[in-house]
Amino acid sequence: MQQPWRMQLHLAEREEKTIFLKLANQIIQEILSGRLRQGTRLLGSRTLANELGINRKTVQSVYEDLEAQGWLVSKPRQGTFVSEHLPDLKLDSSSVTMISVQSPTESHTPQEAIKNDGVPDTRLIPYELFSRAYRHALIKVTRQQVMGYGDPQGSLELRQALLNMLSMERFIQTTLEHICVVRGSQMGIFLAARVLAKQQPKRQFIVVEQWSYPPAVETFLSNHFQIIQVRLDQHGLNTDHLAELLENHAVAAVYTTPHHQYPTTVSMSMDRRLKLLELSKSFDFYIIEDDYDHEFHYDSRPIPPLISLPSADNVIHIGSLSKIFAPSLRVGYVVADLDIIQAMRQDILLIDKQGNAITELAIAELMQQGELRRHTRKMRKIYQGRRDFAVKTFQRIFKDNVEIATPAGGMALWVKFKLSYRLEFAEVLKQLHIDSEYEFGSLFQGKSNYFHIRFGFAAVSEEEITQIVQMLYQALLDR
Repeated sequence: MQQPWRMQLHLAEREEKTIFLKLANQIIQEILSGRLRQGTRLLGSRTLANELGINRKTVQSVYEDLEAQGWLVSKPRQGTFVSEHLPDLKLDSSSVTMISVQSPTESHTPQEAIKNDGVPDTRLIPYELFSRAYRHALIKVTRQQVMGYGDPQGSLELRQALLNMLSMERFIQTTLEHICVVRGSQMGIFLAARVLAKQQPKRQFIVVEQWSYPPAVETFLSNHFQIIQVRLDQHGLNTDHLAELLENHAVAAVYTTPHHQYPTTVSMSMDRRLKLLELSKSFDFYIIEDDYDHEFHYDSRPIPPLISLPSADNVIHIGSLSKIFAPSLRVGYVVADLDIIQAMRQDILLIDKQGNAITELAIAELMQQGELRRHTRKMRKIYQGRRDFAVKTFQRIFKDNVEIATPAGGMALWVKFKLSYRLEFAEVLKQLHIDSEYEFGSLFQGKSNYFHIRFGFAAVSEEEITQIVQMLYQALLDR
């Protein structure tokens, strides 16, 4: 057996931005150059970490990643070796890097086809961390031979990570049995509607806010509920109007987005939250709390979710991790009483058996290692800057023709234009992928001298914000 290779590395001279990439790419280049031959045993992770003055976990992660790619093999009780069967790459050692050192945002062209209603900027995804977490997940399921069907309620690892997050950051005291992982918040809404339709067949009504999330409304209608709208103002859902509606309708649930109301962005005040919970207890209806972007609150501490407050027995809390990274991630969760969760579990078995086990393990790792929290802090700072820039840009370009109440959080603005809405505006807004208030279904309209749009600022840079606002001005006013 060949002796461990004494790595004479100078990581500080490499151009990659992280120690992980410096070490991984250096090993690959040494293999390709022939200085590190097939079958050679590498130094143990502890020894190499000491020689390089870096964290041992970094070395272990590099070894695991290169093993997943086929550069290295691990042999129990023997060590880590250069693979006898290397990846088939038609590249020379000067051109190979495991991951490009260029930032994804440096060469990415502006996104032209996104729905600009408050989605995250996918150009800022930490691809290196994601790829590492997915490779670790693949290694784990392969080694442990757990590629069969899993728990329809979600992997234990992800539910445990969610439990810790909800407890530490949302003040939600619950248990693993009360958490169900779903493929995005929309699936959580669908499951809630389906379960309530079966459990409460005599209650035919769902109450939604005056302006509401269209896919949620469509979901309730598809489950044969009738929709009632409750008034909305600067303090959120109007609980006095809700009390009137409850006296005359058999309501199964109230669907609400209390943290950053969709689409108006207002936050429900604490007194109304408590009143809503009191009404839920008195009239025995469920509250479907859609907490779709809780992480992005800028100007003060977030108001605790409804489910964390007293008398929250009837709350079905739905959250999402997709707003942190990308909509295509499709990872959400539901927290509710055991009867609701068990019914959802049975429906998941009918739909697709379980979620994506590898994605769930990868996300759990990012959460357990604190990477999700670090990325959220970074994005919160960037999105707050974009929010402030967008407000100032609208005010600078439109002047007195626009009115914006700067939201305390979220990823979008509710912009009020002091002009009469005209039909030709619809095509302009469609081309810019922006929704007006008329897309959100309010029955309480009646004014004609102003209208609103929902403008997502998170997914666009300051330059792109300026371009879009200028195009809006040219289309709406400069005619």
